[in-house]
Amino acid sequence: MRGGHGVMVGRDASAQRKQNAKAPEVPNLLRRISALFVPYKRELTLTIVLVVVGAALSVLPPLLTKHAFDDGLFPGTGRPNVPVLVNLVALMVGIYVVGAAIGVWQTWLTATVGNKVMGEMRINLFGHLQKMELAFFTKTKTGVIQSRLQNDVGGVAGVLTNTVSSVLGNTVTVAAAFVSMLVLSWQLTLVAIVLMPVLVFAQRKVGQVRARIATKTQESLSDMTAITQETLSVSGILLAKSFNQQTTEIGRYSKENDTQVDLQVQQQMSGQWFFATVQIFLAIIPAIIYLVSAWLITGRVPLTAGTIVAFTTVQARLMWPLLGLMRVALDIQTSSALFARIFEYLDLRPAIVDAPAAQPVPDAHLGRVEFDNVVFAYPDAPEDATPTLRGVSFVIEPGQFAAFVGPSGAGKTTVSYLIPRFHDVSGGRILFSGTDIRDLGQDSLVARIGIVSQETYLFHATIGDNLRYARPDATADELVAAARAANIHETIVSFPDGYDTVVGERGYRLSGGEKQRIAIARVLLKDPAVLILDEATSALDSISESIVQRALDSASRGRTTIAIAHRLSTVVDADVIFVVDAGRVVERGTHQELLSIGGVYAGLYSQQVSAAS
Repeated sequence: MRGGHGVMVGRDASAQRKQNAKAPEVPNLLRRISALFVPYKRELTLTIVLVVVGAALSVLPPLLTKHAFDDGLFPGTGRPNVPVLVNLVALMVGIYVVGAAIGVWQTWLTATVGNKVMGEMRINLFGHLQKMELAFFTKTKTGVIQSRLQNDVGGVAGVLTNTVSSVLGNTVTVAAAFVSMLVLSWQLTLVAIVLMPVLVFAQRKVGQVRARIATKTQESLSDMTAITQETLSVSGILLAKSFNQQTTEIGRYSKENDTQVDLQVQQQMSGQWFFATVQIFLAIIPAIIYLVSAWLITGRVPLTAGTIVAFTTVQARLMWPLLGLMRVALDIQTSSALFARIFEYLDLRPAIVDAPAAQPVPDAHLGRVEFDNVVFAYPDAPEDATPTLRGVSFVIEPGQFAAFVGPSGAGKTTVSYLIPRFHDVSGGRILFSGTDIRDLGQDSLVARIGIVSQETYLFHATIGDNLRYARPDATADELVAAARAANIHETIVSFPDGYDTVVGERGYRLSGGEKQRIAIARVLLKDPAVLILDEATSALDSISESIVQRALDSASRGRTTIAIAHRLSTVVDADVIFVVDAGRVVERGTHQELLSIGGVYAGLYSQQVSAAS
């Protein structure tokens, strides 16, 4: 079964890569990237000044070289002019020192700005994802989301930190070198730049290829991250070991790793022949300059030895900035694919947002829950599919204990997701404390609701930290009070580290009953008006269920309690029981009333009693 799952995931990954062979189209991409730097105008302005000054200084030594040859080493007198030569050399050394200091300052500025922009982008993306509705996460792999946060944002880090200084510095250097070459000899300058347009055209083509490879590379990284997240979690490891599928998982990861290696090699090699050609071209220019100089001198064009040496020195200094500009241009084309993937997520709009005039939950009728002809279909369900809930109506008064029971897949859990507005209804309305929940602020609504689910989630942290997740400012005494009410305090203090005991990933160091009671204590710290229990004891053995049930009884006192139940024995004392079947409430009443009807509830109860006996 696990092997089949691996094949399925492999096919999904392949299809996903084909679908994302091109970077997503994001309008005004360059303008949006530029907007990221707007808060750092002062730092960028200073960086620009430093880059311009540093680039201008870098072309001065070659010009001084001409004077060192013509006025210092070989003046008209025939003997070296040592004082002039010493002054020129000292000036050149001073320029090098000042240029190096400016370079260090500029590097610090660009690194600071670039990393801050990258950090803000990561936080914005994380915060935006926190606002997305539950349906987004149920249809998107966690590993894919992690990849956008880590691999994509990390992939643009180099561009963010180096682009400004590299583009400005190299542009100014190239421009200054070009002007210097023109001043020295316009004829030799024509020879030096004759193939530049061809190189620029080739560079654009190479950049387009690298951008496509970068997109495929990031998709492959997403798949690898998803595999890692699935298989190296505690649950994944247990599943693989239980079915003896470690070799299959290694093979699945190895296959994706081979794809990643191939893509990385392609990305590294794309453009290498282009740059090799550029380097060869720039390297042989001095030799060509010598030949052209000889031809020009023969044609009585005045060229001194200092002019020729200075020109070749400037041209040599032009090579690396020019290569740097071309590499940055390629990096920008490559990173545009990553920026597009990031902005694609940032452009997602949450399906569930507060209304413009959203109000807090009113105190009147606090804890009253009403469904009014509610219809609900999951967003990704086919259009012709039957809705999960169809015309559901009921009222739960403040302080009542209401239970929802019925066959698996009837829509019981969906009811519990709609009350805190994890999903929006497709039709009808839900009222909380007498107000449509779409008119309430989400924060205010969720603050009044506590949820204990079948799959308790605990962080890899201490018991105290997990409890304080509900209320970070809770005191030690309040933690103890909540734990006592949840019937878990004595168990906690029996551990060597007490409330400082680390529970492990998802609480795997604790038993199922212990995790559930800690979850109940966490909800008690929140002190909600409405408590939702989504099959909170269905995964426990009979002894653990009995202990947890006593904790739940304690937690439900004085508040509206809504229990989604599989084991009917846990809800026989409910004030009202709603029987859900095929998306409708087909029966309602107390345990005895429903048994006397002899309908769906009576049949389910009879089956469970028979199975237990």
